[in-house]
Amino acid sequence: MPELPDVEKFRRVLAEHTGEPIRSVSVLDAGVLRGVTARRLDAALRGRPFGEPRRHGKWLLAPAGGPVVLLHFGMTGSLSWHRADEPRHRHDRVIWRFRDGELRYRDMRKLQGVRLAADGEAAEHALDGLGPDASEVSRDRLADLLSGRRGRLKPALTDQSVLAGLGNLLADEILWRARINPMRTGGDLDGPELTALHRAMRGVLRASVKAGRVPPRRTWLTGARDEPEGACPRCGTPLSSRRVSGRRTVWCRTCQPR
Repeated sequence: MPELPDVEKFRRVLAEHTGEPIRSVSVLDAGVLRGVTARRLDAALRGRPFGEPRRHGKWLLAPAGGPVVLLHFGMTGSLSWHRADEPRHRHDRVIWRFRDGELRYRDMRKLQGVRLAADGEAAEHALDGLGPDASEVSRDRLADLLSGRRGRLKPALTDQSVLAGLGNLLADEILWRARINPMRTGGDLDGPELTALHRAMRGVLRASVKAGRVPPRRTWLTGARDEPEGACPRCGTPLSSRRVSGRRTVWCRTCQPR
């Protein structure tokens, strides 16, 4: 599932192809369009260059000299650059053609998709319900966001209206590194725990953005969580797993006691 680091990688792909006019936009599957038709998307963007893209949480905003394309990648989406003669993938849904190649929005499950805002103000309005970006939030801001929350900590971290950008893998990795149980109540963390949580979040995001994904390293929880007999990379305890608010959650009962 694309999370903040993946979308940052897609942002960098798009950033490498700004400034050149879009020759055309082809919608191969209108099932990924949200609030815009294929004809309108092409008419609004044809002849315009993409400007510097911006990411907020799991959203990618691509200004085009007026209109703004908003991309969300759901559980299986991606954005990649290809030569025009490179064979299409069966899950390629939208193609932006340029003189020397194509940007392709690919998505198997089509849970989210492509939107078009009339201008920057409308694009910002579309993101009004999001919390602050997880890579930019301060320790004190994080404390404010979690203060008074009665629900479990893991769902709070993955709630995009609280904190934008974290998904299942990142939240589990961050909590494991901070040695905090995912079933804890969000508002019950003390000062040192909040500091540990913020430090873990910054470190995990920094390394993951550099890798362009949440890396399944042997020293990370993500390197062991999907093994049939997965053990904690830190202490060797067999990993615990259960569904929390509908999401598979993995933790170490020794490193992350209740």
